[in-house]
Amino acid sequence: MKNKEWCRILSQEEIGTDIYSMWLETPSIGAGARPGQFVSLYCRDKSRLLPRPISLCEIDKDRNRIRLVYRVAGKGTEEFSEMKAGEEISLLGPLGNGFPLERAEGKRAILFGGGIGIPPMLETAKQLRGEKSIVLGYRDERFLEEEFSSRGSLYIATEDGSFGTKGNVLDAVRQRQVQGDVIFACGPTPMLRAVKAWAEEQQTECWISMEERMACGIGACLACVCQSKEVDEHSQVRNKRVCKDGPVFLASEVEL
Repeated sequence: MKNKEWCRILSQEEIGTDIYSMWLETPSIGAGARPGQFVSLYCRDKSRLLPRPISLCEIDKDRNRIRLVYRVAGKGTEEFSEMKAGEEISLLGPLGNGFPLERAEGKRAILFGGGIGIPPMLETAKQLRGEKSIVLGYRDERFLEEEFSSRGSLYIATEDGSFGTKGNVLDAVRQRQVQGDVIFACGPTPMLRAVKAWAEEQQTECWISMEERMACGIGACLACVCQSKEVDEHSQVRNKRVCKDGPVFLASEVEL
């Protein structure tokens, strides 16, 4: 069940160039949250009417906390980055459907994360049981690497070759001969498209979290629709609302 509430900022730090980590105390949002879901953050500047969707990076239900890791990409996220511990921010969540972790029970899982799609894979890795291969793709500067290192077999690709495999996540998979029975992935569309194609070649079940630009966050405005194989009950056309029906989809159900 989603809730809208004021949450107190416990800490905030810059962990990379224009990339921030924020821990929030949440009275109820964290209690029902799952890996792969997101929250919508509201700006204090009322001229910015639409909330900013940010994926959940970590969920600490015992202490009623959530962690958000986000990139400054506009005036809204710039406002968030300037906020300090002790201040409060308005949140709506948890939103979306999250990853179906039960699909990986007793199987070898491969987790793909690319760019700012890396943060939601951390809680996914924490909650998944069993054998895990984690493949992360960066342009150059790395973040969250230490947190992932204790959660499974970690493989890193950088576009400039400064660390790990030079190239993308699939270059790392091929070089290190990573294998698995089910895939969970989040990242930019070109990466998801490539992961989906590779999964089809390998005949491997693949779940992807899409990073479409969202507006309302609750499925009403249709700003974040993606093309689907089946007719959507809400719109009566072949699309799905990323914020409401997703952001996680079985890769074979959507067009990229």
